[in-house]
Amino acid sequence: MTAIALTTFRRPSWLSVPLAIGIAIVLFWLAVTVLAPLVSPYAPLDMVGRRLQAPSWSHWLGTDALGRDVFSRTLYGAQHSIPIAVIVVTLSVAIGAMLGAISGYAGGLLGASIMRLVDVTLSFPPMLLAMAVAASLGPGLENATVAMVIVWWPVYARLMRAQVLEIREREHVEAAIAAGASRTRILFKHILPLCWTPVLISATMDLGQVILLAASLSFIGLGATPPSPEWGSMISDGASQFYSWWVALGPGLAILTIVLGFNFIGDGLHDYFDPKSK
Repeated sequence: MTAIALTTFRRPSWLSVPLAIGIAIVLFWLAVTVLAPLVSPYAPLDMVGRRLQAPSWSHWLGTDALGRDVFSRTLYGAQHSIPIAVIVVTLSVAIGAMLGAISGYAGGLLGASIMRLVDVTLSFPPMLLAMAVAASLGPGLENATVAMVIVWWPVYARLMRAQVLEIREREHVEAAIAAGASRTRILFKHILPLCWTPVLISATMDLGQVILLAASLSFIGLGATPPSPEWGSMISDGASQFYSWWVALGPGLAILTIVLGFNFIGDGLHDYFDPKSK
């Protein structure tokens, strides 16, 4: 019976291998984010062992310079990095998509002004601009979040504007105009519903990039402040302990896997929605 069930199982057409891998990785880290207090052997701030103790059965990833369990701190770090990425991308999509849609559909002086602001923001390297804004606001996850939103929203504004400019020339939009539909109805009913696929794909892949940027800001002291178990700050602590390689191993692997997971999901969604890739 089991053999028959296995032979008759068919992978859904929409579930590609990269997409399945990405979903599995992201679901794992989402579960860790919620269940960290239950699955972590120690509290993230407790000094539970000798300082810089090598990995062992009692401390799977060793301890840091203060004797805190690196494995437990890595699990708790997901509660900082993943929610920040979701907040940054959500706010960036909301702001960027709204301004991009206005610029693409309204045009004129308003649309040109929005795009000049976008061009100015995108002219700076993202990391450099995020560092400048975070440094002016001061260290802390809240200020780092604001800095990353300022860096990221222009990406979605430009993407949404391009979609609106392309879709508003289609026949169904011209038919709605001829039928006397209002500009607001045309934008929200006939244009915007067709614009979200590229934005969704981009947002999914950007989640991993935002986690990487947040970790970078924390690494240089402009993000999470000690003793917060944030992945970037943990790697920064490990960088000063050259011979204690395990201090940075856990958070480094966490960032690597979650970024790969979101990239796999983005690639899988792109392959599913893009007819040219099939």
